[in-house]
Amino acid sequence: MDRVCVIGAGSSGIAACQVLSARGVDYDCVEAGSEVGGNWRYLNDNGMSSAYRSLHINTSRQMMEFRSFPMPSHLPPYPSHFQIAEYFDDFVKHHGFRDRIRFRTEVTSVEPVPSGGYAVTSRDRDTGESVTTPYRSVIVANGHHWSPRWPEPAFEGTFDGEQLHAHFYRTPDRFAGKKVLVLGIGNSACDIAVESSRVSARTFLAMRRGAHIMPKFLFGMPTDHLTTSPLARFAPAWLQALSLRVMLRIARGKLTGYGLPKPSHGILAAHPTVSDDLLTRLGHGDITVKPTVARLDGSGVVFADGSREDVDVIVYCTGYKVDFPFLEASAFPAVSSPDNEVSLYRRVVDPEHPGLYFLGLIQPLGAVMPLAEAQAEWVADLLTGRAVLPPVPEMKAEITSYRRGLRSRYVTSKRHTIEVDFLGYQRELLEERRRTSAH
Repeated sequence: MDRVCVIGAGSSGIAACQVLSARGVDYDCVEAGSEVGGNWRYLNDNGMSSAYRSLHINTSRQMMEFRSFPMPSHLPPYPSHFQIAEYFDDFVKHHGFRDRIRFRTEVTSVEPVPSGGYAVTSRDRDTGESVTTPYRSVIVANGHHWSPRWPEPAFEGTFDGEQLHAHFYRTPDRFAGKKVLVLGIGNSACDIAVESSRVSARTFLAMRRGAHIMPKFLFGMPTDHLTTSPLARFAPAWLQALSLRVMLRIARGKLTGYGLPKPSHGILAAHPTVSDDLLTRLGHGDITVKPTVARLDGSGVVFADGSREDVDVIVYCTGYKVDFPFLEASAFPAVSSPDNEVSLYRRVVDPEHPGLYFLGLIQPLGAVMPLAEAQAEWVADLLTGRAVLPPVPEMKAEITSYRRGLRSRYVTSKRHTIEVDFLGYQRELLEERRRTSAH
């Protein structure tokens, strides 16, 4: 009962393992696959990775690296998933905790124990044997980009061709010579549309609303370095948005000039879409922009403007559900909303379930890894008694305030229910650790 269970050995799970090891906290880590890396392990045999063959990070390595183990300087500014997976392997080897991870083991249920703590049932994926183990605390780090969300409600009509979610996309070979419709305007949608356009007979990119397209480099430096610049640290949000809008206008002009709809929201009012290639492919005429789908129509699709196109394949880049199949929804309502609403104090703590923590369940304007590392440090403070949580009413008030802030800033979407600012959230966690210090 003195041990902690860490669920998942992806980027957030290994961050938790490193911090717990350093603090001398006894723990077990349970991972469904054969290796660490989670979503960044291409063709991961845990069956949950969404990585495609050409995937590179959208945040620079300096922003993404763990503080306890910086990325090698010989890596490019935006490494591939192969390089990131190798980095995670080296991270685990450097800190020496691989033997604490039970691979090929799937958590099937986590249940509160009346006397305190949790009963965690796990199943060996090779033998099928299940075992239930008591733990005083559980750290959930299973990620939130693995359970595909399809259009809701489903489009009217029927479609004769192939339909797949971006989660299952790996290479563009399957699109050779076909007419492809990519639905969405997020990072995956842009990458898949660009790749499809190089081999397909025709590629369409449909979207409900416009988006601000960020290049990976501005003025010779990775664009996300601007998020840690003095401007980002000290300027008010409106000035940050204005400055970024001016720089993007200078660098790439008007998005409408490429055939994209004008975004109806501010530049920092939605999760950014990062692509260096999309605008070029649009400028070449290799991708045709369309409004959202109105209905499916046999061999083709009818769009919201009344136009119709014959299509062979539809790729739905419609996001992911926040999903915890091992948590009974009725028992854990804080993380079981069908609308991806998450009610966690400081995005980590379930006020109704002492000892249950969630790592990496955030969508930052920046990289997740250093923030998960910071979350793990705070959780370790709580586990070791160096910090204490405030009363439940105070935690719930903070959750309400956070959600109110989301509604006032971001476009209403299931995509924007767990957004945080990179620097702002770091400061928030640091202040929380100082404020709730027990010593």
